[in-house]
Amino acid sequence: MKVSGFTFIRNAILLDYPIVASIQSILPLCDEVIVAVGNSDDDTLGLIQNIDPKVKIIQTTWDDSLRENGRVLAVETDKALAAIDPAADWAIYIQGDEVMHQDDHLHILKAMTRFQHDQDVDGLLFDYLHFYGSYDYIGVSNNWYKKEIRIIKPGRGIFSFRDAQGFRKTPDQKLKVASANARVFHYGWVKDPWSMQRKQERFHKLWHDDAWLEKNIKEAEAFDYEDHIHELARFDGTHPQWINERLSERNWNFDVDISRRKRTLKNRLKNILKWMGIDTNYANYTIIR
Repeated sequence: MKVSGFTFIRNAILLDYPIVASIQSILPLCDEVIVAVGNSDDDTLGLIQNIDPKVKIIQTTWDDSLRENGRVLAVETDKALAAIDPAADWAIYIQGDEVMHQDDHLHILKAMTRFQHDQDVDGLLFDYLHFYGSYDYIGVSNNWYKKEIRIIKPGRGIFSFRDAQGFRKTPDQKLKVASANARVFHYGWVKDPWSMQRKQERFHKLWHDDAWLEKNIKEAEAFDYEDHIHELARFDGTHPQWINERLSERNWNFDVDISRRKRTLKNRLKNILKWMGIDTNYANYTIIR
């Protein structure tokens, strides 16, 4: 079984992405990892070049005019996907703020082996842990997506969908997936408040025009996490080993009363329906196994 990994990144140092940990977390599962390194204002290229001989870099130039709904992220994802070994049986996708756990590697390998020759299965589905504010809290409201595809079978016309959150075969054809029985640790909302503010200012440019940014992104030295809290729970598990260095270097405190809940009417209705057995959350896949 041949397995390729793929990802994309730009300005990893300036925006404090844990991309090294992201790549390291899939390397043991892969024969190669393709990284599309975009034109950066820092030494992201040098950072990626020093990870591992299995990492293969393609240099890309982002189209900064694609500012609607994060489309440029899908374009860059597809560039990396197109560069993987055409003989690969599986392709593992990881984003620059996501990390897989070493304890899940055996489950992932078992799932890839089990479904390698199952022609109905297009990909494997992962459970998500979204960390917020610090490495001690996870978001549990309906604002967070609970699952997403992170392994696909290449050569089936599969492409990155919308803002690169998931994949499709056509805009209307969802992938048929099986469970990987594994997790993705999402650290996109875990940065010191100063780095998070810089990320907000730059990252929203990929979705919105200047008028929206001026109206919605507050000028500030540091990001105010309290303004965006919905429902949080304390995380009592272990983090992937590749994130340990970042854990030890944490230089800010984030403590919150998790009994405080900020629920919109929409979320309250979703919770009621879920309690009744009706899940109304968006699902970018069809679970068949």
